[in-house]
Amino acid sequence: MTYIIAEPCVDLIDKACIEECPVDCIYEGNRMLYIHPDECVDCGACEPVCPVEAIFYEDDVPEQWRDYISANYDFFDDLGSPGGASKVGKIEKDAGVVVGLPPRENAH
Repeated sequence: MTYIIAEPCVDLIDKACIEECPVDCIYEGNRMLYIHPDECVDCGACEPVCPVEAIFYEDDVPEQWRDYISANYDFFDDLGSPGGASKVGKIEKDAGVVVGLPPRENAH
């Protein structure tokens, strides 16, 4: 199990969670952030600092955002486990569920 970032993060990338993550496992895609399931140590430091409440423990993801569980896993299929987001920087892709969403109004 891991933490999952869901739809409220799309187009509103805040990065407070990145600053709190002690293991550097939160990666930036084009439109949202993703938590690497193999690198996350389930500490939960990211969850309370998310200003849009987009981070959930995998078992607690609300039903309307269950697709984001597989999205967070699938995002890393080609990337593997690089051992830290700061080494990689922004990744120019997103999971399919995110790509299909219309742009959010008032996005940063």
